[in-house]
Amino acid sequence: MAWWNFLRPFSRFQEFRQMEAQLGAHTMRSHGYAVAKTHLHDWIILLLLVFIEIMLYLIYPFYRFVGKDMMSDLKYPLKSNTVPVWAVPMLAVVLPIVIFLVVYIRRRDIYDLHHAVLGLLFSILVTAVITDAIKDAVGRPRPDFFWRCFPDGKDVYDKLGDVICHGDESVIKEGHKSFPSGHTSWSFAGLGFLSLYLAGKLKAFDRKGHVAKLCIIFLPLLAASLVGISRVDDYWHHWTDVFAGGLIGLVVATFCYLQFFPPPYHHEGWGPYAYFRTLEETRGMTQAPNAQNGNQAQLAQLTEAQVENQEGQSHHGCMGLTLTGNGNPTSTLEDELESGRR
Repeated sequence: MAWWNFLRPFSRFQEFRQMEAQLGAHTMRSHGYAVAKTHLHDWIILLLLVFIEIMLYLIYPFYRFVGKDMMSDLKYPLKSNTVPVWAVPMLAVVLPIVIFLVVYIRRRDIYDLHHAVLGLLFSILVTAVITDAIKDAVGRPRPDFFWRCFPDGKDVYDKLGDVICHGDESVIKEGHKSFPSGHTSWSFAGLGFLSLYLAGKLKAFDRKGHVAKLCIIFLPLLAASLVGISRVDDYWHHWTDVFAGGLIGLVVATFCYLQFFPPPYHHEGWGPYAYFRTLEETRGMTQAPNAQNGNQAQLAQLTEAQVENQEGQSHHGCMGLTLTGNGNPTSTLEDELESGRR
């Protein structure tokens, strides 16, 4: 492989930058409506996911059999949340969107802003639907289930040995939603997406060895991990619930990110696919008139050559050389000379 092949990604990057300067910024005012209209069906699917998530939250989970011998692992104290429910959307949704807006103000690229927000919301909602669907299907009791079921501490069981709860119905319902952790899955879905986004924007894998970039992209993952740890400390989840929730959120975030952006280690990982596709299409539209002008010039040259050939043909006719056959003067001239030799 020639050594100059390694310069092609850099030259292409420079070409995109020059084209971007010529085109101007893709702002919300100039391209926002067109981008949103193109992805209208995606926003409709998001609304459908919201409806499904509401339904999954309202239905009752599977009430798994809980016997007296199982209560030894379910007698942890009933505590309040260290990370309240309202704080999870703030960390997983609002914080990333604020960072997306900061990047938009700097670069004025509506494709980046739109696809980052759309990918983030898909990551959150798909994770939420998967998490709550598994919660309702499994119905695993939380570590503090005993005090949810028997708030007065007096446990009662039926003839089969299953619990007969006499606590608050909504508290008991929530007590059967231990696996997987919703706080953790939401946090990793949103902050994991943010981590991938920052890795692409900072070009963390540009092979220059700037470890400080890794420290920045690890911060969202650290925050998500601390949220998961708080769920174990508050006795709302078993550690396996947290592990499964984090895995679900991180996997879904990766899939959703790669749907709109190249991998962070790619040389074009700093922008969305739609941005580069728009530049390619614009470059093709710019090159088309130039190619048309070039074709017209070639056509003019061919016309001039045909006129010269016609003039040459009439001139040879006056010299007593008859041009026949396929109209090639050179071949006819050779035939005349051959006949003269004979």
